[in-house]
Amino acid sequence: MEKILIVDDEAFIRENLERIISEDNYRPISTGSPEEAIQIVTEEEISLVLLDLNLGSHSGLDVLRAMREVDPEILVIIITGYGTVESAVEALKIGAYDYIKKPFKADAIHLIVKLALETQSLRRKVKRLSRDGDGINMVGSSPALLQIFQQIREVAKHEMATVLITGDSGTGKELVAQAIHNLSPRSKNPFVEINCGSLPFNLLETELFGHERGAFTDAKNRKIGLFEEADGGSIFLDEIGEMDTSLQVKLLRVLEDLKIRRLGGNRNIEINVRIIAATNADLKGAIEHKEFREDLYYRLNVFPIHIPPLRERREDIPLLLEYFLQRFSKGFNRTTRGFSRDALELVMRYHWPGNVRELRNVVERICIMHDVDEILPIHLPREIWGESPQSKMPFSYEIPPEGIILDDVVDQIEKELVEKAFQITGGNVAKTARILNVPRGTLRYKLEKYQLTSE
Repeated sequence: MEKILIVDDEAFIRENLERIISEDNYRPISTGSPEEAIQIVTEEEISLVLLDLNLGSHSGLDVLRAMREVDPEILVIIITGYGTVESAVEALKIGAYDYIKKPFKADAIHLIVKLALETQSLRRKVKRLSRDGDGINMVGSSPALLQIFQQIREVAKHEMATVLITGDSGTGKELVAQAIHNLSPRSKNPFVEINCGSLPFNLLETELFGHERGAFTDAKNRKIGLFEEADGGSIFLDEIGEMDTSLQVKLLRVLEDLKIRRLGGNRNIEINVRIIAATNADLKGAIEHKEFREDLYYRLNVFPIHIPPLRERREDIPLLLEYFLQRFSKGFNRTTRGFSRDALELVMRYHWPGNVRELRNVVERICIMHDVDEILPIHLPREIWGESPQSKMPFSYEIPPEGIILDDVVDQIEKELVEKAFQITGGNVAKTARILNVPRGTLRYKLEKYQLTSE
């Protein structure tokens, strides 16, 4: 059972929060003493802290700092009055997860606690995957990816087995190749990689096999090729489908004999290399068009590993988002704690043509451009959230001279629109989501938030 610590110097608030927390089957622990709160965090396994900013003569910010010294990853939600929002923002910079304003409603506590614990669970899962990767620097827990992890571990044991990795661009083929090498008996020897599509035929040939002095006009010195450099280790031939057919003949001979000959040389050189190849091309189609040798294909395809595109393993997306967000938030000194539910819905339904590489770049770009507490749909690139006439506000709103509380007004407008749409459709969730142009998951969240039902 998750333990939630409540720190507030007002007994009736502690009792109210204890009641709310208990309704969700969490175990509340409460105190009005800052010293006791820090002691509890030291001795107990606390999942979440609800911390009041104003603790009489003590500052909640000081308590937050002390808690983070004890546990740098402690999850803290700040409770603040309307007059101390600036202090709450300061708390977020120190490391608080979120803040909630007094007076609060029970459903708001239920929701923010649920989201915070979901985030904490996700972070722990990312760390566990990273820690237990055993040299596999890939994040995800989908059945497809777990199967790939198993394939990597199995083929790594057999150090001479040739591997062909297939998959769309950006899926992580080079990470699979590196993992195979890292887990193999060859791990202490070189891992050499080259993109076969990045060089013309003559340059790729000399890069792979090397040349003797005087082999051609500019060959003033002997050059050791990548196969020799990788001796005892592994060579990764990325985009193998782009290799010229005449060079494919030489590669086939290397695979069969484990010998190479430098350009301009007159003797064979034995090599001890595992060959790992990768491609995003349809090699069988290339064989039909006489663009790739069939005998080379079968020689490379001894142990095939296929990486499905990200759109086919969407359950990996939240883990990847959390992993990259932690990485880039730290790198750019940001305090962003996560994606809002609406933003996550948009990210989950996007088709990700650039796969993991595109997702990584999106998170990095957001962290460069925005220093925000939470990533909202407006922070996402236009191709993810799109733009349509339906997205425009169908009415205007006048601001009175005395001003408004923006969050309350936005919530009220949103509640009225959702409620009206819900009435129009007779409580049909699918139809309501369609006329509001939101994902069903987003609509369900809003229905829960505003306590709206078909009745």
